[in-house]
Amino acid sequence: MRGERLRIAASGCGEMRLSAGEVIDLSYPFDDRTVYWPTETGFHYWYEQHGRVAGRGHFYAAGKFSAPEHGGTHMDAPLHFSEGGASADRVPLTHCIGPACLIDFRERAEEDPDSALSVSDIERDEARHGPLPEGAIVVAHSGWGSYWPDKKRYLGSDRWGEVQNLHFPGFSPEAVSFLLRERKVAALAIDTASLDPGRAVDFPAHQIWLGAGRPGFENLAHLERLPPRGATLYGIPMKIAGGSGAPARVFAVVA
Repeated sequence: MRGERLRIAASGCGEMRLSAGEVIDLSYPFDDRTVYWPTETGFHYWYEQHGRVAGRGHFYAAGKFSAPEHGGTHMDAPLHFSEGGASADRVPLTHCIGPACLIDFRERAEEDPDSALSVSDIERDEARHGPLPEGAIVVAHSGWGSYWPDKKRYLGSDRWGEVQNLHFPGFSPEAVSFLLRERKVAALAIDTASLDPGRAVDFPAHQIWLGAGRPGFENLAHLERLPPRGATLYGIPMKIAGGSGAPARVFAVVA
């Protein structure tokens, strides 16, 4: 990665340089174990061709996949909860790339699977690590990645269609509102299946955040490797025209 340049002319932010340093993959692979919402069918992949080409001798492979937009490591576009909001292909890359600010609330989440990252968590983090910089991507670290891909532990239920008994942490609506009012944050991210806790009604964190035109990233992996500060996060979604969300390759570069 040393010296590599990343041009983002379409987003209007000019030219950026990936700093030399450790690259941390924060994405899960998409396969038959990928966790999706209980009402979704999941990820399917199959080969149409896989083997030696008859009469020619060379190897050739080509396959197909089908999947819901929301599942695995993915982006929620504003359109997901905001009529007229930006679709996946229209979310500026400037909202998908920024300083990663990891806020650790694993201790509370371990005691209470329905816990939510709070304003107090944000203020404690800033007292220890400094103010959230402009354009930051706030990453909530609940520790839930340790349960992946055990759907029952990760979601609270592995029964098809059961959404009434989900249990996992998320963002509180108060914290989301605080970040919108008081900080200039580009995106939210979390290591659970939703920005909202599993028991949330009407998805208030989604409504507030996506309604303000900002994207969210869910089901991030390996957050234990991400430092509280000092990394740049890249959340690169599949550019689905009109999509309410999209699978994403999320990674961080630690300076």
